[in-house]
Amino acid sequence: MNAIPFALLLITPFDSAVFQRESCLSTSYYGTYRDGPKYQAVYAPEQQCIDSWVSDFAAESATISAAFQPVQQLVWIEEESVDENLKSQALLSERGLDGFLQRLSSDQSYRGLDQALEDHEQDILADREQERQYEVLYRSPHAALLSVSHDKARTIDTLVPRFWKSTILPTSPVDYIPVPLYASQRIQDVARNVGFDPVVASAVNSLSVTQMKNDIRFLTGEDGKSGIVSRHSFAEGSLTAASWLKDRIEDTGAICELKPFLPGYAPNVVCRYEAIVNTSETVLISAHYDSRGSFGSTRAPGGDDDGSGTTGILSIARAIGAKGIQFHSNVELVLFAGEEQGLLGSRAYSRELRAAESNLTLVIQADMTAYHAPDEPLQLGLPKTIGSPEVGDLVSAIARIYSPELVVGYTSACCSDHQSFHEQGFPATQVFERAGPIADPMYHNSGDLSDREGYDFEQLKAIAKVQFATVLHVAGFDIPK
Repeated sequence: MNAIPFALLLITPFDSAVFQRESCLSTSYYGTYRDGPKYQAVYAPEQQCIDSWVSDFAAESATISAAFQPVQQLVWIEEESVDENLKSQALLSERGLDGFLQRLSSDQSYRGLDQALEDHEQDILADREQERQYEVLYRSPHAALLSVSHDKARTIDTLVPRFWKSTILPTSPVDYIPVPLYASQRIQDVARNVGFDPVVASAVNSLSVTQMKNDIRFLTGEDGKSGIVSRHSFAEGSLTAASWLKDRIEDTGAICELKPFLPGYAPNVVCRYEAIVNTSETVLISAHYDSRGSFGSTRAPGGDDDGSGTTGILSIARAIGAKGIQFHSNVELVLFAGEEQGLLGSRAYSRELRAAESNLTLVIQADMTAYHAPDEPLQLGLPKTIGSPEVGDLVSAIARIYSPELVVGYTSACCSDHQSFHEQGFPATQVFERAGPIADPMYHNSGDLSDREGYDFEQLKAIAKVQFATVLHVAGFDIPK
């Protein structure tokens, strides 16, 4: 693939005024990314645009960077929000960003990783072009922007430190699309009228923990039958999981398809229950089924991240089928791949829906819903930052009605596939396992199994109940007698 003709890059705290004023920067926007407590916007403008921007805005906190080599692929690396106890444990064995950059520049370590992955990844990784040295275009204590080759970008998530994550930037500018007022008001109207419904309660309480245990053990390979070693987006196991999930949800009456989005990546699993009335309104709930393991290991069971959210979605589908539920709005259940590489599957699908001018009422992404520390109660965390507050308020209200055992609060852990939809102007939020930062000691670890201390199927079920109840209240439904 050809180099991207960037002359200059501007990294500056996100400011929506840039787009409201029709600034020249608005046509050179490459997304917003986390940098500790801040969110940085990345632009690739012309020099004349930067000069005019500096005169119009306070630029003290901005970084202007020039690439000295042709830019192949931009990748943002960021430190995640994790509990301080986990962070201190990781510091004993990792050297953070410095250690990562050393691994990235070491041909020997990278080739070793390729060899370890060889038996479990698709042929797309087999024929690699010669790797070029990376270039650091921006760096802070909590984040970095790199230019790397396209091949290295595809598996850079396997090299980053355990409590860091990578995001592959788009190769062309993207639009900034705020959530329109009417879309937020539609959610507020539902929230004002939501109340206990015994039929909804019966449906959500029918979710089966026994079935959830069987499903997650298939996805992690703990059952010894599925043959899944890893659900990394390039691993053979991800294709096994995708086909299995599609078949299981189709069994419940949905129309499903495997939707490719980038060469070599496992596909998104998109399932749809058509409304029984004439409407374009659609409610979407989702999770991601791809996984990430320990550095240097081929094992990536992803029991909590995000086998838990995936199992919750599957349990909802099973209940829809068992109850014969028919919806008054279209309902989509979507399981994304490419999340661990930077929300790539959801980015592609959300843009597809935006281009089609889809009437998407709301999106709720479930990512990591099963773990809580043994001394902590069952919890539900909603995003502090990225997402629609109106959807979060609705989910919180529904949790109090149908899963009162959950302590509901806010989390700084960010972000999952809901961000892709939020950036396309669709109301969206995430449901997460903790009202606080990440606390799972097996996060991004090859020990992320379901059979371990702290993995709580009752919490997984309680959060899935909230997701399911929200769909039922927002979409409307009938259950044949």
